[in-house]
Amino acid sequence: MDTTLIQRPNHITSLASSGVLVAVEVSVYTATVQDKQISNEVTTAKKATADSGKFTKYLLAGNATHKALLNYRQTIANWMKRDSFQWAGKWYIVPAINLPKFSQTFASHKVVFDALKEKFKAEYSSMKSDMAFKQGDMFDPNAYPDVATLDGKFSMRMMVMDVPKGDFRVAVAEDLAADLHEHYQQQVKQIIDRTMAKAASRLVTIAERIRYSCTEPEAIVSEDGEEKPGRRRKVYDTTLEQAIDICETIRGFNITGDPELEEARRALQAAIDGVTADDLRESATLRKAVKEDISDILSRFKPLVTTDCDEGDDE
Repeated sequence: MDTTLIQRPNHITSLASSGVLVAVEVSVYTATVQDKQISNEVTTAKKATADSGKFTKYLLAGNATHKALLNYRQTIANWMKRDSFQWAGKWYIVPAINLPKFSQTFASHKVVFDALKEKFKAEYSSMKSDMAFKQGDMFDPNAYPDVATLDGKFSMRMMVMDVPKGDFRVAVAEDLAADLHEHYQQQVKQIIDRTMAKAASRLVTIAERIRYSCTEPEAIVSEDGEEKPGRRRKVYDTTLEQAIDICETIRGFNITGDPELEEARRALQAAIDGVTADDLRESATLRKAVKEDISDILSRFKPLVTTDCDEGDDE
């Protein structure tokens, strides 16, 4: 049996030095419980077998404070998808250049989440009293945990670890070593290709939003033939902020050294350099110039973006 060293690809080394893996876990008390008694009543009334259906009771249905917590969990998930790149499962890769800002944003979200949790706990007793009225005969006080138990059902934490980069050093048959090496190369290549395709897609999406905002609306023709200017499209500060962020991310996180992606980044950064949302709102000349610059960028770069970058999120 031959002893074969399987070297890691060079690009995994650059990936490991360019970012870290982050997982943000958010737990929220869903306040749902299955009621066997009601389930049996329904299935019996419908002349069905006992396992034909289950009745789920929403213990805090319609409560605004609880709904705000559930919605904020989704807000955090959307932030993760927007400001990082999916690695595997719950783990996302955060470019090293963005890590300080990412950590600060996590801390800000944690403050809001904890405040919502404390508000929920303070109102919990009155919530139960309200649900006793709303749920009528379905209300079961034993289904509601006490406040001390509730505290452990809400949590938000961030875990960080390095991108795995260890060599495979194994004593195996030569043909098996070759198979392992090929599998490792393909796996890493797929992750990197998906990550960089997602970065390119984000750049294009934000560029399209800026171009749309800078496009002058068509005139509105009334029934009597009179033309009136159309409603000007809104220009958002956050759109320009996101454009600056993605340009900075790609500047420090172009781990494949893609020259076309770097060219697109430079062009977009130049197109919006020194431009503010107020400037675009006030100057039709500036809107036209920015639109033309970005249209040129999109005509040259957009065809390079593939559908392989989809992570299943809507941004």
